[in-house]
Amino acid sequence: MFLDSEGNSRILAIWDQTIQTGTPPEGFFYGTEYTRDDINRALQSEDPYSIVPSRDEIGHGSSMAGVAAGSILDNGIGYLGAAPEADIVVVKLKQAKEYLRKFFMIPAGVPAYSETDIMLGVQYADHFADQAQTPVVICLGLGTNYGDHAGSAPLPSYLDAIASKRRRAVVVCGGNEGNAAHHFQGNLGPPGSPGSAAGIPVEIRVADDAEGFLLELWGNVPDVFTVSVRSPGGETIPPVRLGIRDSITYRFVYERTRVTIAGTLVEPASGEEVIVLRIDLPTPGIWTFQVEAVGDVHNGVFHMWLPITGFLNVPVQFLESTPYVTLTEPAMAKDVISVSTYNAANNSFYIDSGRGFTRTGAVNPDFAAPGVNVSTIRGKETGSSLSAALTAGAVAQFMEWAVVQGNNQMVATREIKNYFIRGASRSAGTSYPNREWGEDGIIVSS
Repeated sequence: MFLDSEGNSRILAIWDQTIQTGTPPEGFFYGTEYTRDDINRALQSEDPYSIVPSRDEIGHGSSMAGVAAGSILDNGIGYLGAAPEADIVVVKLKQAKEYLRKFFMIPAGVPAYSETDIMLGVQYADHFADQAQTPVVICLGLGTNYGDHAGSAPLPSYLDAIASKRRRAVVVCGGNEGNAAHHFQGNLGPPGSPGSAAGIPVEIRVADDAEGFLLELWGNVPDVFTVSVRSPGGETIPPVRLGIRDSITYRFVYERTRVTIAGTLVEPASGEEVIVLRIDLPTPGIWTFQVEAVGDVHNGVFHMWLPITGFLNVPVQFLESTPYVTLTEPAMAKDVISVSTYNAANNSFYIDSGRGFTRTGAVNPDFAAPGVNVSTIRGKETGSSLSAALTAGAVAQFMEWAVVQGNNQMVATREIKNYFIRGASRSAGTSYPNREWGEDGIIVSS
């Protein structure tokens, strides 16, 4: 799968953050690095895992790597990735610490990773490319609904910094949240207009046996918002004006639910107001969150997001959701290549794919790529991470033309993105930029 024509590994290195018994990469403080020599020795051994014990227990990363850069199996019968001669650097992320999983109420067994570990993984790939004097395509097949959805958080900001470097490209999937009913957009009108005085009720249906969820509200400067809460049993929490950075916890009298409301008037990365509600052991039924403005309304627009589907143990959904602004972070970053998903069999948009634009109206995704019933080493699979993997393979092929063959040796992500935009297919009946298909309605053909 990842061998060259002589049977040697095309994997140049593996940094396994989960193994602490070996030597970490130079300049890093944990995990174990396995070199190409280690991998080749393991391939020749009767007990390869005694030399390189790193395994992909989930299979998601292996599927992505195969789609992006898998090589011919079984004498040409079997499987071929988008860039079958590309070298590969692998980072296996360690799972988020238990206290973080408990805070975010992530169900047991669901993969979850901290932002800092992801950033270190990206840094490792960038550092490796510097040492090897080679171009690199960094592909991320993960995402979250937490954050401002405008690309201002630390991870998307760091990805933008890497993407701006020469001979670097960063490809990020857009997520599968477009049809999940996890996004609500509201607009409080000016004084005297409907909804200006009483605010806007935002209803969320919670299924039985929910362990809990986080709900984020993001507003725009200079508006200030408050949220009141009504449980399915009729108990209420009045709107509370929190301080510049404050939180308060409520316990209901007749229900076991505990609600913590935390507010930050000026969130450091974005400068916007964010209110986070943590609903622990919610009563099943319809919860109502009344959003009101403090003082005059200037912009009035606010957005609310529930966690991604994988971070909920049962369905929790807005009754009046919108499928737009549902790209997961870090696909909202400005300079990365962010992709949505379509079905190459009939050129239809994948219903679960994340959609643009960003919360501030910037045009993301950049284009759509095939991600439905894609052939992987584990069989047919569907999802936005496969769209990103196919795109990463295509970008690697472009890097060979541009850098290795000397046609544009100083190319960076933004230039690559615009080359792809100019060379992609468009539908004559669709206006662009488009929330589904991206800027100029790009489709990366399979």
